[in-house]
Amino acid sequence: MNRTTLLTTMALFVAIGTLAAQFLWFPTGIAKAYPVQHAVNVMAAVILGPGPAVVIALMIGLLRNLLGLGTLLAFPGGLIGAFFAGYLYKLTKKTWSAGVGEIIGTGIIASLLSVPFANVLMGQSVGALAFVPGFLISSISGAIIGLFVLSRVKESNFIKRHAFSK
Repeated sequence: MNRTTLLTTMALFVAIGTLAAQFLWFPTGIAKAYPVQHAVNVMAAVILGPGPAVVIALMIGLLRNLLGLGTLLAFPGGLIGAFFAGYLYKLTKKTWSAGVGEIIGTGIIASLLSVPFANVLMGQSVGALAFVPGFLISSISGAIIGLFVLSRVKESNFIKRHAFSK
């Protein structure tokens, strides 16, 4: 994939993840859940790989926070989920493994790491399992959306020419 196509695709994913945050979210205590972020993580992981997926998640988190649409918990949730989605896909070459990676990365690992993150950076004292239910629901629903979209476009020339193959 050439640099222009890569950057354009990344920008498109960032736009989708940022704009969708205005319309599709639900509260989970002190956090907000954004299933589209998880769908974008899965799609970017499969199409672009773990590195670009993490950068996309970072940019979406930054923009959502700058626009007042998210919380600081976007960073552990989005980045860890994107990394695991990309890594598991790279390891197995199975699209469903990107969804599993997103759920493990965000729903379990990031939700547990968000507890000290919330305590230190947000001044919120929460228990060890405070974020697990919301993060799991958000990452599962987002992973399903992402896998569904990928299943609909997998035959397109774009996916055939640009899917992550290293």
